[in-house]
Amino acid sequence: MAHGKMLGLAFSDADLIEFLSRAGVPDAEDLLEDPSWVKRRGCHAHHYEAA
Repeated sequence: MAHGKMLGLAFSDADLIEFLSRAGVPDAEDLLEDPSWVKRRGCHAHHYEAA
């Protein structure tokens, strides 16, 4: 979420980087491992699968 709005559902790191970039976050790829920026629900970093 950014500004109280869901950015989307990521199916890959590339999706997540795109969402963060669209929200105006510079160097988004450097933040993928930072839990203060990215909150993951039910998965580990860099691991995407259907729930």
